[in-house]
Amino acid sequence: MKNESFRSKIRAVLDEPETGPTLRRFFVNTMFDSTFVILGILIASAFSSEPSLRTVIVTIVTSSVALGISTGISVFEAETMEQSIKMRDMERAMLTSLEDTHLHRISKLTILLLAVVNFTAPVISGAITLTPFLMVGDNDIQLAASISLGLAITILFVVGAAMGRSGGRNPFAQGARMAVAGVAAFLLCYWIESML
Repeated sequence: MKNESFRSKIRAVLDEPETGPTLRRFFVNTMFDSTFVILGILIASAFSSEPSLRTVIVTIVTSSVALGISTGISVFEAETMEQSIKMRDMERAMLTSLEDTHLHRISKLTILLLAVVNFTAPVISGAITLTPFLMVGDNDIQLAASISLGLAITILFVVGAAMGRSGGRNPFAQGARMAVAGVAAFLLCYWIESML
């Protein structure tokens, strides 16, 4: 019964007209940012002259978790403020307190859901790009790095395609633009790393 109640609350949150687009926008933006961070990590650790498997794994894991916590908390705080303003405006319009009402509970659950989604995006990106290193191990770090790079570019393409589809644009073209941006960023950062 509790599970049904929780599911119905989640459904009520998702049925809110602003929730879906906000979730999608936050998830896509955070996934995009975290994947670019991982591209930088790959250059600094996996593609270095003396790559260390432990360093690569630890750096990807800790950076993904740290970025997830950072974005999760920032979204939680920002949305808490926005939802408070929204509830206050509704209370003024209705001339009554909405504390402990269905609307108030949905508002709080919306904040939590947005924060969790933002925490999850970098963790997903990190887990995907980390997989080749866990599978290949010390045998060939450069190979694992190349596969991980390919996965990161694929993530950018998929995220771009999703943005294009939801925005009514050509998904392939939007995905390709994101992938090209990722490749360009990788090449630029690789050049910077080689100069230092």
